[in-house]
Amino acid sequence: MRSGLLVSGRRGGSGRVVGMLHLRVVCPVDATDEVLAVLKAHPGVTHVALFPGAAIEPAGDVVAADLAREATDEVLSALCGLGIDHTGGVTLEQIDTALSDAADRAEEAAPGEAADAVVWEELLSRTGEESRLNATFLAFLTIACLLAAVGVVTNSPVTIVGAMVVGPEFGPLAAIAVGIVLRRWDLVRRAGLALAVGFPLAMLVTFGGAVLGSYSGLFDRTMVLSAHQVDFVFQVGPFSLIVALLAGAAGMLSMTSAKSAALVGVFISVTTVPAAGYAAIAAVLGEWAICGMSVLQLVVNLVGIVVAAAVVLALRNRRSRTRDLGRPLSNG
Repeated sequence: MRSGLLVSGRRGGSGRVVGMLHLRVVCPVDATDEVLAVLKAHPGVTHVALFPGAAIEPAGDVVAADLAREATDEVLSALCGLGIDHTGGVTLEQIDTALSDAADRAEEAAPGEAADAVVWEELLSRTGEESRLNATFLAFLTIACLLAAVGVVTNSPVTIVGAMVVGPEFGPLAAIAVGIVLRRWDLVRRAGLALAVGFPLAMLVTFGGAVLGSYSGLFDRTMVLSAHQVDFVFQVGPFSLIVALLAGAAGMLSMTSAKSAALVGVFISVTTVPAAGYAAIAAVLGEWAICGMSVLQLVVNLVGIVVAAAVVLALRNRRSRTRDLGRPLSNG
């Protein structure tokens, strides 16, 4: 993401952290006037600049602007209505700080609050990328499960928390919620595949590691079964679902409001990865009751997160549509 410092005709002004995005449009020359009309007509857009003939591939003009987060969805819809996403390209970058009266006016003129605005294209792009089954996702999930297994064996809640933070599973879970709400079943399938392949593979590797550890004398049944500080990992109860629901809601609010720091709190509040790691350890020891409860804990948390995230996103989507009802897009 890009950090921009914008100065507009004043000295000694105090910087404001604003909810603005930098927009860059590559468009055919014959569409430039329409693009400029869209941008200049919206009160939430400012700092509009034109670079004639600057684009090489695809050839055309480059138009840049800064826009309030609340205005982003309308502007993107209007630009896509012109077909710019097919004939050229549209990119967005985050601006952390702006020193500009014009930026202040644009943010004030845009309807709603920046923290409440959902940029749907940004959300689709982000969740789509994080839901892919790839080597990096599998590596992080496997490492997280192995850390969880170490935490179980050593009776270390701190190591369990470390495994929660490393685990990458919230990305696909959020993607499933987004896909359900927006009826993007391709996204649901892709994220579901990542989870369906990732967790069994990570648990299998952890099982293998646990077998080696058991045979080499690193731990035994008594050592694991006496580790009562980490019993919460497999103990399924009403609070398991409650925590999963709250975590899913907080995670989706964080993703849709660009407050990504809150995602860390989500990661360390749910026992998805730790449950998978405990299941592998329990299977090695032949403790099938604990293994079954760990798997149930995993399923409860995964389902709870998706349900809560989907509900939050559906409510935000409904509110956005209600707010925009009857207001035409600024399409020049």
